[in-house]
Amino acid sequence: MSERDDFLAWVKSDLYAAELAIHNGDADLRRALWSREEPVSVLGAWHNAFGLREVDELFTHLAESFSACTSYAFDLRACDVVGDLAWTAGFERTAVSVHGEPTSYTLRVTQVYRREEGWWRVAHRHGDKGP
Repeated sequence: MSERDDFLAWVKSDLYAAELAIHNGDADLRRALWSREEPVSVLGAWHNAFGLREVDELFTHLAESFSACTSYAFDLRACDVVGDLAWTAGFERTAVSVHGEPTSYTLRVTQVYRREEGWWRVAHRHGDKGP
């Protein structure tokens, strides 16, 4: 397997599981996959966060807001791995309850990753609903 193939396998397994978990109210897997080194940031569809403390608080808020995810899919459209940096761009399609109200939405999502101590970690996320 190439380095890119290894990265994509991680995206499709560990990262997917973490995103599914947070949409079911559990932020622990997402926290585990995010960098614990500055800088980290989220430009989110609902909230923004800059720095470790704010990002951690955002994950808590999201986990408290989400429940009963019936569908989550990441439609990867582009990605690259260059040394210890990688990025993905695609569409997240989610059916979930937000504050107990069922809803579904699609987000355009770009994420940046750093390899830290041999493991991929998310360092930045940008997600929006688009036009």
